[in-house]
Amino acid sequence: MTSPALPDRADVRTILAAFGQRAAEDVPEELGSLELTWLIAEFEQRYGVQLDLDDEQFEAVRTVDTATEVLRAAVLAAGATAAAAAATPGAAQP
Repeated sequence: MTSPALPDRADVRTILAAFGQRAAEDVPEELGSLELTWLIAEFEQRYGVQLDLDDEQFEAVRTVDTATEVLRAAVLAAGATAAAAAATPGAAQP
């Protein structure tokens, strides 16, 4: 099974647009904490992973660009961790 392609900046804006029921082009560059929290939940649901962002990572995300970078990296890391656990004999499955 292959996972869907990770979203780029335009995809992140489209995802954020659903939060405020607005057009993607109306999504501001600066993100509020509610938008970021909602975006993280959307990424977790879309990719079937639990993102463990520490406080530093969460606080670093203030724009669409940084959200794209940090969340893509977190999804990749979560996927790599899940793949490693699946490849380890006797590993507990979530």
